[in-house]
Amino acid sequence: MSSGRPFTVLVSSAGRRVELVRGFRAALGDLGLDGRVLAADRSWWSSAAHLADEGLRVPSCDDPAFVPAVLDLCEKHAVDLVVPTIDPELPVYAAARDRFAAAGVTVAVPEPDTVAIAADKVRTHAWLTGHGFPTVRQAGPEAVRTDPAAWPFPLVVKPRFGSAAVGVAVVDDLVTFDAAVAGAGGEVVVQSRAAGREHTVDLLVDRAGRCVSAVPRRRVEVRAGEVAKAVTVRQPALEDLARAVAGALPGAYGPLTVQAFVDGDGPAADLAVIEVNARFGGGFPLAREAGADHPRWLVEEVAGLPSTARADAWRPGLVMLRYDAAVFVDAPADEPDGG
Repeated sequence: MSSGRPFTVLVSSAGRRVELVRGFRAALGDLGLDGRVLAADRSWWSSAAHLADEGLRVPSCDDPAFVPAVLDLCEKHAVDLVVPTIDPELPVYAAARDRFAAAGVTVAVPEPDTVAIAADKVRTHAWLTGHGFPTVRQAGPEAVRTDPAAWPFPLVVKPRFGSAAVGVAVVDDLVTFDAAVAGAGGEVVVQSRAAGREHTVDLLVDRAGRCVSAVPRRRVEVRAGEVAKAVTVRQPALEDLARAVAGALPGAYGPLTVQAFVDGDGPAADLAVIEVNARFGGGFPLAREAGADHPRWLVEEVAGLPSTARADAWRPGLVMLRYDAAVFVDAPADEPDGG
């Protein structure tokens, strides 16, 4: 970062990630940095883009023009840090990390191998079992049909490459099982249903591959695939497991989440990792409010400032109860209906 130049963060595919935009803006303020938080999205209808310092339009992340367009924006606005937020753009950014680095831009995304492990539930399961991490049983749907006695219900059916819980179904018999598999519209995996309560651990990994923060939050209620009610919890065994997962991933960097079930209390609890995500989780604002200021710690590292990251900076027992809010803006005359 050049001396005297504003520090600029670009939140990519910003969508509804208003609290993430606010988190980075607060980080700049707390550090006393002159800077801005920009929000890029393919749609004018992004609430976060209207609440950022500036909202920018880009092509869809599956468009070959996406990376050149974002690079042009980074050059025009002197962007220092790009923060991806959705699964489909992660492999695109991971593959282009060197192009951004050559332009002086850090992208908060792991290396391609970690992104590929997180994106594919078959690879995730194979990687977890290969490294000896506790997880659920998993197979393809034919294994259930061939030997139903070995797969007692209830079972969980998931799209192999899905995200945000789209297409995920808990099934109690072969009729609902077949309906869920047929309705998924693509490859699926079948998992045994883990016992206990579902938790998400928000992680931050620095450039040296060290996990500097791990904050478990118990999911109390989920709405449309995103946590609506949750509480931070001290669970040392889960924290250690999540750190071990992050440390074993090839080229992990930036924000990650590990989703796991915890059955029981204390050191004797049974743990089962079910998913890994290579981005900020939708419920991350709870971890930040509890004291795990991952946006600040990312900015410090990229800006070359002394790190204030502390593994024990967060407090347990903080509850997040989400509610609907709205952004009101005038519609441009040339904007079509829809998102």
